[in-house]
Order: sequence, then C-alpha cells, then structure tokens
Amino acid sequence: MRIETCFLFDLDGTLVDSVYQHVLAWNQALDAEGISLSVWRIHRKIGMSGGLFTNQLLRETGREISDAHVAKLGRLHAEAYGRLSGQIRPLPGAKALLDTLTAAGIPWAIATSGRMETARVNLDALGVDPDRVPVVTRDMVKYAKPDPDLFLAAADRLGRPIETAVIVGDSIWDMLAARRCRGLGVGLLSGGYGTEELERSGAIRVYEDPADLLDHLDEVGGRR
Repeated sequence: MRIETCFLFDLDGTLVDSVYQHVLAWNQALDAEGISLSVWRIHRKIGMSGGLFTNQLLRETGREISDAHVAKLGRLHAEAYGRLSGQIRPLPGAKALLDTLTAAGIPWAIATSGRMETARVNLDALGVDPDRVPVVTRDMVKYAKPDPDLFLAAADRLGRPIETAVIVGDSIWDMLAARRCRGLGVGLLSGGYGTEELERSGAIRVYEDPADLLDHLDEVGGRR
C-alpha cells in the first residue's frame, strides 16, 4: 500500500512568469478609475480571486465599493493584461516539469484564481490545452483563493482525494488554501514572496522555480 501522489499547480508565478504583468495591469485599471495605490500593495494581493482582490484594494483606499465598480475594474484589468500578453513566458523548467510528471504517469492539474479570459493567455504560452488537461479557473467555483475550492475542484477532476495532492504555488494565498483543504503545500519563489512568508503560510518545502522543483521532485513524492 502506498499513497499515489497527484500535483495541483497554480498558474501565475508558478508555471508562467506573469505576476508582474498582472500587477501592472491592475495598476493601469486603477489609474483609469482615478484610484492611486502603490504598486507594492497591488503585488501583495496577487493570487487572490479578482473580486476579493478588488474589494481589499478599494477598502485600503477608503472608497465606496459597489458590485458594478468591482466588475468594471475587473474588465479594465483583463483588457490591460491582454495588452501585456506578448510578454508572458513559461518559467524556467515549467514545461519540463509537466512533461516529466506526464511521462511518469503522475496526474496533474492546474487551478488558477484567474478567469479563463486571462488564464488562456498563460495556458497558450505554456502549451497546455484545457480540453486535454484538467484546468480549473475562477469561473468554475464559488470562491477562489485563499478559499480551497479551486484545489478541491482540481483534485475532483483528477479523481483523487485532496489529501494525496501536492499543491504547488507561489503566493501565501496558495499555501493558505492548501492548508485549509489538507493538501501538501509546496512554495516557489518565482512569484515574489519570500521563503519565510511561504513557510509561515504552510509550505512544507520552498524551491526557487519549477526547474528547482524538478531537480528535487523526489523530495515531495514525485516518483513512481
């Protein structure tokens, strides 16, 4: 008897180098609405669902929050992100990591707080076809990170118990969601969060990027 491991991956900052494009896109969206907010504050919220993200940012500015305003900012962000999409690249080792898991027969899925309209840009850059690989986006669940719904849905798509999942992400929101659903959180530094932050949020191991994780895959159960 042994536990058959599966892997659930965040997308932005975990498999694709896109965190700072999201930061700039949100900055452009806020500027368009006359909302002044430091870029570093925006970065600290990347990885949350768009709605929760917008609510928190607006709360920090002391502005009135309406559903219509939240929706408008979301649209402006998606448009700005689209303009930056030509800059999106897979992180070092991302494709090799996914290919290695596939070749070893280890199931994997992607669970992202982004909606499909922005996630598709990243999936295209990564060469992942959502018709062939389980991909769960914000559109498919009631709540996104730090709630665990995305990861629970991804494990369900694989037909695996969430307790067998290694959940790989770059943000504290990924690690908090992993802890809440009893998955094993593994952090990557490629999204801008530090080792101590990720460990305090529940990461049992922290690696630099997908390439570093691939080099140490056996440490987190990635073997047959």
